[in-house]
Amino acid sequence: MINFIEDPHKRFNPLTGEWVLVSPHRMKRPWQGKVEAPAGPARPAYDPTCYLCPGNKRADGEVNPAYTSCYAFTNDFAALLPDTPEGSYNEADLLVAKSQKGTSRVICFSPRHDLTLPEMEVEEIRSVVTLWIEEFSNLNARKDIRYIQIFENKGEIMGCSNPHPHGQIWALNDLPVEIEKETARQEAYWAKKGRSLLSDYLDLELKEHKRIVCANDHFVALVPFWAVWPYETMVISRRHVRTLLEFNGAEQEALADILKRLTTRYDNLFQTSFPYSAGMHQAPVNDGPHEGWHWHMHFYPPLLRSATVKKFMVGYEMLAGPQRDVTPEWAAERLQALSEVHYKQLTNTL
Repeated sequence: MINFIEDPHKRFNPLTGEWVLVSPHRMKRPWQGKVEAPAGPARPAYDPTCYLCPGNKRADGEVNPAYTSCYAFTNDFAALLPDTPEGSYNEADLLVAKSQKGTSRVICFSPRHDLTLPEMEVEEIRSVVTLWIEEFSNLNARKDIRYIQIFENKGEIMGCSNPHPHGQIWALNDLPVEIEKETARQEAYWAKKGRSLLSDYLDLELKEHKRIVCANDHFVALVPFWAVWPYETMVISRRHVRTLLEFNGAEQEALADILKRLTTRYDNLFQTSFPYSAGMHQAPVNDGPHEGWHWHMHFYPPLLRSATVKKFMVGYEMLAGPQRDVTPEWAAERLQALSEVHYKQLTNTL
């Protein structure tokens, strides 16, 4: 019998068909790696030099409106373009390429330069959820679009090029690699069992209750059994829906609530604005029913031991496969124990 607390073992990810090596005994080794300076001073509510603040000029010369809630616009330096010409290249099935069409949208979460999701009110996050749904609906109406990726890179160390809290939406005319994997695995499970893979997985997690971080009536935030990043989490809808277009009003409100609660826990873990890459995984669009697809959202944070010690994918992980030292159960226990009141609010009340 595997001892998950002591024994090296590997865990299977049923969404992708891949494995992760878990080495919990390595947490006993002393840390002599790099320690970085803590984050700089707090940002102002408005920055006249910021490309994303209301009323400011962006890099391409466009001027933002004096928006008072969340705000969306087409990325001035979009990774995907709608007018890319059709084309492909194939040399002996070894040098293969094809054109990629699409668009990239930017979502400013708030007019405030200094407010990240955990520091916003639930009602303000609900406005972001509403805008996500509007943007998804508009992009879904374009018959050339097959996948819509909503995501956020939070923090400079995650490659965020502007500190104003924002996310992005990339829509393209083909399926990305990770979506191809998750589509194949979920559709195969549905064909075999007539149930959603994540519905059955969530039932197991709720029964064991070892990796649950927080939950409400419509969503559960947990550390996946197969997590790769130290404090990786996943938010899963209790109801089997394929995209956020199927969420009713109560579910939209509950999504805002669970995002507030989870990201507040993240900030409270090391009392820092916790960096991560997060994004929703949803069914492809204009591509058939995809009955097996189940909406979920991944959070991939890089911090490991403190606000200044990061986890890197290096060596074995780059050359062979992902590996982690802390177990998902240990990470979930730490996150679950944290307050849902943001540490800055607690500090301000002292």
